[in-house]
Order: sequence, then C-alpha cells, then structure tokens
Amino acid sequence: MNAPLVPKLTAFSIATGLAFGAWLSPGVVAAAPAAAASQQVSVILVHGAWADGSCWNDVVPLLQEKGLTVVAVQNPLSSLADDVAATQRAIDRQAGKVLLVGHSWGGVVITEVGRQEKVAGLVYVAAFAPTDGESVNDLSANKGLPQPPGLAGIEQDSHGYLWMSARNFGEHFAQDLAPARTRLMAVSQKPIEGRSFGDKVSVAAWRSKPSWYVLAEQDHMIPPPAQKAMAQRAGAKVTSLDGGHAVMMAKPAEVANVILAAVKGLGT
Repeated sequence: MNAPLVPKLTAFSIATGLAFGAWLSPGVVAAAPAAAASQQVSVILVHGAWADGSCWNDVVPLLQEKGLTVVAVQNPLSSLADDVAATQRAIDRQAGKVLLVGHSWGGVVITEVGRQEKVAGLVYVAAFAPTDGESVNDLSANKGLPQPPGLAGIEQDSHGYLWMSARNFGEHFAQDLAPARTRLMAVSQKPIEGRSFGDKVSVAAWRSKPSWYVLAEQDHMIPPPAQKAMAQRAGAKVTSLDGGHAVMMAKPAEVANVILAAVKGLGT
C-alpha cells in the first residue's frame, strides 16, 4: 500500500474491525416461524462490516429446521448508533425474548443493544466483545496483541468508508472458502464508515446477560488470542472451531449448534 489512507485508525483496528460478507445467494432477511416457535426465543443475527444479512444464509435454514424464528438484520454500517437502531427495530418486532448473535463488528452492536429487557442472551461469532466505554480502536491499542496478517488491501474512499481488496478476501478474510465464493464476496462487499471504530459502547450487555463465544482458531482478522481474552473477560462459554474469520460460512452446522445450545441454555 502507499501512504496510510486512514490516519486516525490504527492498522490493527482497521483490519480487525472489518468483517466480510457477500450477497452469495438471495438474502434471507426473515424466516417464517414454525407454529411452536411462539414459545421460544427468537434468534436475531447481526452481521459485521463488509457484509449484509446473507452472510448467515447457510446458518438460517439449520435454525429454521428446529422451529426457531430467525431474523437477519441489515446494518447500514454508517455508525454504531445506526447499526444499533437497525438491530433494535428487529428486536421490537419480536413478540417475546430474543437471542442476539453477532459476527465481528456485529459483536460491538449486540454488546451495546443487548442490555434491554427483551434480550435473553448473546452469542459472539469471531466477534468483538468490548467492555464499558470501549471501542474497536481501544481494543486495538492493546500492544500485547499480535498483529493479524489481514492488514493489506484496505483503502478509504472520499466519503470515509473503508474497502477491502479482492486478494485479501481470499487470503485472509475467508481463506477456507472456495475462490469463486471469495471473489463474489469482494464484488458485493459492503464497506463500513471508518469512524465507526471509534464509537464506544456505553455499558456492556455481557455484564448482565449470559453469553457464548465461537472462537475461530484460524482467524486472520481478529487474532485468536484476542478472541479468547475477550470471551474470558465476558465470562462466555467458548466453543473453538478450526476455521477462519468467515467461520459461520465455512462451518455453518457447527455455528448453528452453538446457537441452538444457547437457546436451550436459556431454558426455552
């Protein structure tokens, strides 16, 4: 890369704040609930940066098969407040309790919005789990964390949004997916407003809600040691999977099983 394009963000915070995604098949925004689902917790899936709700497409049918009501949020990725508002709208549409599931940047979103009464629990999938008054930039300031390899190919446009190169999708964001799929992810990427990484969580929802964490052992974006540290701090029940940052796309059955275990653990 040439001269730094995002001077206000550290290299670690840029790279680790970026989750990827793609409209890989017709996006599943809301799943029709089965008759028995009214007695269960609804599952709300929150994507990260460079993604939309379709990054959960392989997970959604596995949850539907169990009769769960599922909603995949479409975040604008314009600020933490805007993404929280989008998730809040999804929460408000549910009749009962909800389980929030966040991937990467989506973990910041569920940490902020998850304190309300309707939210029964949180599931972090290779995600940020900040504490009170903490941002992604603050998390990246921990000099003890290793540098993730997925730093190259980040560019900021004239509007302040961050974009990722096609090469990085294949080599670092989703290295365990087929090349044809990562090429499509690069073409359909959804950038994030760079200033979002400075937005701070008010009070972390995991302080008052039970949480689970899917740790991606081959993650090139959020280093596994950082994931482990955040999960331990949150008191989350950890499941480690041998996958990259796109773990819900590479190992949808395993991620769905963690979500189903969380629903069961909530006593529904």
